[in-house]
Amino acid sequence: MRTALLQSSGRPGSIAENLKALDEAAGRAAAAGAALLAAPELFLTGYAIGDGVARLAEPADGDSADAVAEIAGRHGLAIAYGYPERDGGTVYNSAQLISADGTRLANYRKTHLFGCFERDHFTPGGQPVVQAELNGLTVGLMICYDVEFPENVRAHALAGTDLLVVPTAQMHPFQFVAESLVPVRAWENQMYVAYVNRVGHEGDFEFVGLSVLAGPDGVARARAGREEQLVLADADPRFLAAAREANPYLKDRRPGLYRSLV
Repeated sequence: MRTALLQSSGRPGSIAENLKALDEAAGRAAAAGAALLAAPELFLTGYAIGDGVARLAEPADGDSADAVAEIAGRHGLAIAYGYPERDGGTVYNSAQLISADGTRLANYRKTHLFGCFERDHFTPGGQPVVQAELNGLTVGLMICYDVEFPENVRAHALAGTDLLVVPTAQMHPFQFVAESLVPVRAWENQMYVAYVNRVGHEGDFEFVGLSVLAGPDGVARARAGREEQLVLADADPRFLAAAREANPYLKDRRPGLYRSLV
């Protein structure tokens, strides 16, 4: 499944402009044969927008979700994107996957919040594994800091995730996560990991880009630089099956030895 990673911060504070950017990227991705377009963490609103998070937060089935569904349907590809989700009086840092026919397939709430900014504005989610079937692959959702916890990614591996999509707001000086940790997560869990980052300066943050789609062999199939960019690579189920047969990590586990971890 050809997957496009939209490395961009859009225009922080403007949902309308970010929907336009998503629409334009969806057109380019579809023209290149992509079946899935992934956008960064909080792409619809911007990340460093302070109290704007609460003001711009919407329900999972709100107007912006309808707009993304229209974009997905018009261009004929699935879209995963980050946004602030309002559920009653609670706001979550969420990611949603919408199919090529506009169906809402999965909605994930970030379980590990990073730093004072996120803890001040969001409530952590409580469901670590959220998945959907897409074009013959089991696609899982996770957000940024979540992927840095090996238990989270291993839970996805044990649940059968083939492609883990990770909308991200990875900032300086933690670029080693994109450069080194993400390919290792893909290798040790025998899955594809699509890690799609913001880029440039927002408030006090400098986002480092370096978005990557890493394969189950730990090799980057596509990697962006430090500028706004759309990169594409394939998540191949045949290669995934061969890699899992060759690498017995999941089969050789001894869970009885790990009970102390919980």
